[in-house]
Amino acid sequence: MEADRRERSAPGRRGRRLLTAAAVVAVLGVILGAAGGWVVWGPNTPSYEGERSVKIGPEAGLPAVIDSLDAAGILRSRTTFRWMATLTGWGAQVKPGHYRFAAGASNYDVLDVLRRGLQAPVRLTIPPGSRPEVVAAVMAREIGWPREAFLDVLSDSSLAAELGTDVRHLFGYMLPETYFLYWRTPPANVIRKIKEEFEAYYRRLPGSQDPPLGLRPEQVLTLASIVEWESSYDPERPTIAGVYLNRLRRGWPLQADPTIQYALLQIEGQKRRLYFRDYDLDHPYNTYQFRGLPPGPITNPSPSSIRAVLQPEEHDYFYFVANADGRHTFSRTLAEHNRAAQAYYRALRERNR
Repeated sequence: MEADRRERSAPGRRGRRLLTAAAVVAVLGVILGAAGGWVVWGPNTPSYEGERSVKIGPEAGLPAVIDSLDAAGILRSRTTFRWMATLTGWGAQVKPGHYRFAAGASNYDVLDVLRRGLQAPVRLTIPPGSRPEVVAAVMAREIGWPREAFLDVLSDSSLAAELGTDVRHLFGYMLPETYFLYWRTPPANVIRKIKEEFEAYYRRLPGSQDPPLGLRPEQVLTLASIVEWESSYDPERPTIAGVYLNRLRRGWPLQADPTIQYALLQIEGQKRRLYFRDYDLDHPYNTYQFRGLPPGPITNPSPSSIRAVLQPEEHDYFYFVANADGRHTFSRTLAEHNRAAQAYYRALRERNR
């Protein structure tokens, strides 16, 4: 009888052990599933406000991608990100570009954006009154192409012709505004976009359909570029534009110092103090030697300078001279102008003493 009881109880113990083992396996499966789900769907960013951005280069492999995300403060765990990127194969599908991620993004969220190339635009702000080298450097920093690539495009006569202008005028159309473009947009497309933005902006301006003296848009830009370099004080720009338009109307030379500075930039590579001998410079941009507008803009004028030319102040001034405070004194006659100039020189001498 005792032997029979032992035989009957043995299968019962084996069954209980199997049930226990199965329960352990199930629990482990739940734990592993939960851990796997956390790796995939759980947040893998630190806590931060707003969004953080990262730029992924065109030749970046998975290690470089992880380094970039980590350096941008986007990843909390490099290890779990690497696991998922490797196991899914998505790490090999990352597209180059500029991306933004909010706090709380999971490994799935980040990899899904990167493999699908869902870029965020970059902010490009063109500075006014600049040189092509300066604007090209800004474009290179924000868009990701070498500065020389933008300079080459700005001097590309075929692109300028496609855009309805020439290389002397193309830079003048680089309207100082903020643009939103995708990182690594080809330089030619960047220039096209800005030129299109300028044309849309110009059509909306009061006076653009009936400009003073019937000036063409490129001539407006050329005169506005001189106004831009003459004064950084916006309220007097329409007055300065009115002076130059009065001189053009009379057929007088503009006698604009900024055009001499531009000529010296072409010859010497930098601005400097002007000397009397510079006014005799044999250069097409010397508006002391040549009447009318120079061959093209000397810089990219700001919107306020463009508006000043299209809606100039109406007056009978023909001269102006700088004051010690950076503003200008305007004169109707040469005698008035000479007196104002002498007052300016006296003020300079006093200040130097």
